[in-house]
Amino acid sequence: MATAAARVSERRQGSGFHRRQSRGGGGANVICAFWLEGRCSRHPCKFLHAESGSAASPRPKQFQAHKSRTWKRTPGNSSTVKNSSVLSGGEDGPKHINDTERVEDEVCRHWLSGKCVRGEHCKYLHSWSCGNGFSMFTKLEGHSKAVKGIALPSGSYKLYTGCKDKTVRVWDCNTGQCVQVVDLPGEVGSLISEGPWVFVGTEDAVKVWNTQTGNELTLLGPVGLVRALATTDDTLFAATQDGTILAWKFRFENEPPELLASLKGHSGVVICLFIGANKIYSGSMDNTIRVWDLNTLLCVQTLQGHTGAVMSVLCWDKYLLSCSLDGSIKAWGSTEAGDMEMIYTHEEEHGVLGLCGLNDAEGKPILLCSCHDNYVRLYDLPTFAERGKLFAKREVRAIQIGPAGTGLFFTGDATGQITVWKLDAESKKKTSSSSS
Repeated sequence: MATAAARVSERRQGSGFHRRQSRGGGGANVICAFWLEGRCSRHPCKFLHAESGSAASPRPKQFQAHKSRTWKRTPGNSSTVKNSSVLSGGEDGPKHINDTERVEDEVCRHWLSGKCVRGEHCKYLHSWSCGNGFSMFTKLEGHSKAVKGIALPSGSYKLYTGCKDKTVRVWDCNTGQCVQVVDLPGEVGSLISEGPWVFVGTEDAVKVWNTQTGNELTLLGPVGLVRALATTDDTLFAATQDGTILAWKFRFENEPPELLASLKGHSGVVICLFIGANKIYSGSMDNTIRVWDLNTLLCVQTLQGHTGAVMSVLCWDKYLLSCSLDGSIKAWGSTEAGDMEMIYTHEEEHGVLGLCGLNDAEGKPILLCSCHDNYVRLYDLPTFAERGKLFAKREVRAIQIGPAGTGLFFTGDATGQITVWKLDAESKKKTSSSSS
């Protein structure tokens, strides 16, 4: 593996990309990897579709910096809060029924598809969101499949988006127009940026672009689709299909990066990575989170508690947050001995696909939580009080915050649609005034 991973070719598109994903044996308690990607065609499938039992993003530094937040520990080191879902009507969404009572926090699925005939008399929302303090800014159309990553390289006025349709699109942030389409030989599994660099995880490789100099690299060595990426200032981590995490060191821009290590331990596909508190956290389809020391690259702890694939991990203050297809968001805190333990559980009615954090205009932390019911919920921390919902035609697989001070954040769903949202400071002030 080390020999293969060390091969780096500059300005090379790479050939021989192919699928190495296996369904394995048994399947009763195994998540279907094809369903996870939204393309399982077997009905019935012998593997688990979580609904019957969908990137790593750059570190939100402002979100991590908030202090003095605590969860109260309960006997057994875990408290659970249930969130009731208002989604009804199954796969096709809410049914139109003869009822004059309006549903103020549920979107009309017929309106989303352009087929609602009730207009203003519909009891469900004809809106892309509900709640106060934010609004939809614009939509970016062009991708044809699930968006797997969104990035804004520093020093650039361009937005980069990676998709399962085997393209990376580059958008002008001033006009909202797509100015470039980069075709890739395989689908995109993840996309992030660090400084001027853009990193794209594809099948059996990681593509690297410098948006300022135009330099390109192809890092070979990963097995299968690279579903998650994370970086420090000089090190790139890539999660591979076989459960390994590869680490490359970038010493000089004009020299090939050096393979530092292959981090092994997960027994399933690694889906998410996050770097914080001098640790790297990895979540996997084996239902565990592994904690790796960033200096030694050794696993120092394995966190168990989820009963489904761990889809996203996120550092906030002194806590680690994780979410899973088991429908839960868990908070992990440090013990006096320095280990991490689960201290809080928030439950959703559906599998949770992703987490992202940002601060509102008053500096208060907000958690964005993407669920398999096609909603993104906004929660205040640490209370988990819901302040609103965002709606999409399909599940949101990518969330990214915008540049500091803009109040912008982005969501990308499984249809390929990218939505730009804006935190509304004025709306937030009005809400605070009216409640006082």
